[in-house]
Amino acid sequence: MSEPARWQPIETAPKDEPVLTKIDDGSGVRNVQPLRYHDRLWWFVDDSMYVYYRPTHWMPLPPPPEGGA
Repeated sequence: MSEPARWQPIETAPKDEPVLTKIDDGSGVRNVQPLRYHDRLWWFVDDSMYVYYRPTHWMPLPPPPEGGA
């Protein structure tokens, strides 16, 4: 069985690829959601809007559940 993904520093996130992001700092963990980095901004995966913060960590999105949703 493969090792589970671990959170990585946001500076290492791939560009133009949806990833799971979070803010994790002295105030705790929050804003865990999929985003995509493009043109110096973090965008919702559907490109409808960018977020007004910079995540601190990322990891690959988990695979979709088998058999559909």
